[in-house]
Amino acid sequence: MASPYATQPPPPPYSPMQPIATAPAPGGFAMPQPGMPMQPPSMSMQPPGMPMQPPGMLKQQPDMPILSQGGWLPPSTNCPPGLEYLMALDHLFVHQKVELIEAFVGFETKNKYSVMNVRGEPVYYVAEESGICGRLCLGASRSCEFQVIDGTRREVLRMFRPFRCHSCCFPCCLQELEVYSGDTLLGSVTQDWTLWRPSFSVRNASGDTVLTIKGPWLRCCVEVAFKVKSADGHHTVGVIQKQWSGFGREFFTDADNFGISFPLDLDVKMKAVLLGACLLIDFMYFEGQNNNNL
Repeated sequence: MASPYATQPPPPPYSPMQPIATAPAPGGFAMPQPGMPMQPPSMSMQPPGMPMQPPGMLKQQPDMPILSQGGWLPPSTNCPPGLEYLMALDHLFVHQKVELIEAFVGFETKNKYSVMNVRGEPVYYVAEESGICGRLCLGASRSCEFQVIDGTRREVLRMFRPFRCHSCCFPCCLQELEVYSGDTLLGSVTQDWTLWRPSFSVRNASGDTVLTIKGPWLRCCVEVAFKVKSADGHHTVGVIQKQWSGFGREFFTDADNFGISFPLDLDVKMKAVLLGACLLIDFMYFEGQNNNNL
């Protein structure tokens, strides 16, 4: 009986004509066999079934921006947290909450707003943060902050408005508002110096003008529209419209309703800045109980 530990015969010598079985490498590609030419370095291996790129065709760079017909960039894939819902919207409605103390006593209170979609569903809530001395002494010109939260009470935006004069005789002290997501600046709204018609510039984080806002020549109508235009001012792409709230609300309170429309493919950051522009317009022209700024 042969021992299981008997010495095995040596393998036959290698012959160049004898094929060598090769195991596929990770990923499904077979390793090159001895004697076979290596693949040229200019040709890249592709998975089975994928067509080869025709020679001479330039591959499109994923980081190359493509301008839309309106002149702005398409929605960015790097969306700030909490603003994903705005990517699918082209309308917003801003409803200011009626403060009973302000209506009966005349004491200026902190403003609160509800931001809704076209179906009337709440999207965000806006709360003003300001000091009592600023509200009593400076009125609608007071410096303040706006905290924007979603339905889970998570802060998605914070807006800063410093103290500025309303007079058009001081071009060095014009109104402005900055919009932040956390510590990241998304953009700003700055008032343009003009003698008659209200004008604003909507800027991105780099300070470049992306959109402009032109107000009406007369603001004594029931519904007042501020047109949102392209950066060159030649094309109207949206509107910020102050809507009639009823005789009781208009006469006894300064609670206002606004509608905002903008292009669907507008960058979500600029949509957030337009929301800030709506709040700034409300403070500048419609915050006084008797609308003294009109």
